[in-house]
Formats: sequence, C-alpha cells, structure tokens
Amino acid sequence: MLKLKFSKFKLECGTDEAGRGCLAGPVTAAAVILPNSFKNSILNDSKQLSKTKRDFLKPIIETEALSFAFTHVFEAKIDEINILNASILAMQRSILKLDPIPEFIIVDGNRFKPLQDIPYETIVKGDSKFLSIAAASILAKTYRDAYMHKIHEEFPMYNWKQNKGYPTKEHRDAIRKYGVTKYHRKSFRLLPEQLKLEL
Repeated sequence: MLKLKFSKFKLECGTDEAGRGCLAGPVTAAAVILPNSFKNSILNDSKQLSKTKRDFLKPIIETEALSFAFTHVFEAKIDEINILNASILAMQRSILKLDPIPEFIIVDGNRFKPLQDIPYETIVKGDSKFLSIAAASILAKTYRDAYMHKIHEEFPMYNWKQNKGYPTKEHRDAIRKYGVTKYHRKSFRLLPEQLKLEL
C-alpha cells in the first residue's frame, strides 16, 4: 500500500520523470500535490501499470490534485547539460509551475538539486512507495507518450508510437537504415557499434 505523505508538511509534492533512457524525444517530468484526503487503490508506479490503467488514472489525478504540472526538456538541452541534469531541470521546472508552491518535495530516485530553499528528500523507488510520486510518474509518462505519438506522425519509420524512443531493436535498426532525426539525442550512444574502432 502506497503512503500519502513522507513529511509533516501539508503541501508536499511528489516529482518523477519519464524517458531518461530514450534515444529520442524529451525527458518529461511532472510534479503533483495531493490533498490529505486522497485515496486510490489502483495508483502505483507507472511502470507497474498498463496503458489502460494509466489513461484511466490521469484525469483522476488531475481532477483531485491540489496542483499538478509537467515539463518537457528537449533533445538540444539534454545534449547540452546531460540527461541527469536535464531530468532534474524538468522536475524543478514542474515544481515551480505548481500553485501553491510546495513546502516539501519528495523526489523519485537518489539525485536532486536544491530548489528555492524548499526542503526535499530523494527516495529510491519512491514511485512504488508514495502516492504523489506515483501520480507524478503517471503524468510524466502519459504526457511524454502523447508527445512521442505526435512526432511519430512526422517520422513513422522509427515507430515511436510503439517504442516511445527507447532503444528497442526496431528503433536501432531504423536508425541504421534512415539515420538520425532532429529528435534524436546526439550525445547518446544511439547504436551499440558507435564505440567500436575500425582496426
């Protein structure tokens, strides 16, 4: 059973990101403040839920949350500052969009950077421990998936609609065949053989 709160603060937000390991598209984060009365028996880490359940939960989270926000950080910025910093930036930007601004932040994972003197705690596997992080993981995933669907129309040969930009065999085969697009992360090792030297 996921817990509602980590801290004693009334306005505690959970934050999480999606798309860190992808070869194309943005890294997307969300932040959510849930009311103290919030209950949901289905809500869990987005990776544990089917697409149907995520799509079912998204409007419930958005209706019942005191505040929520999401942010895409795109490929050029990922290439410029690296994926860890881009993930943290996406989470921070999402938190700053919340109204009211939270009094405490719980972050999925083990890395974060201080934000406006707001106290925070990083929690490994937080998306399977706390409802607000699980809610943020669902919003980050659904908003990112919707974006990947949109850019799939532009470059259908990579099948982002299905693989969402993750390094599947099909995605890598398409990179071999068609090369890279403006949506690919140039700082990533897009193909396994990129590091092999021709001797």
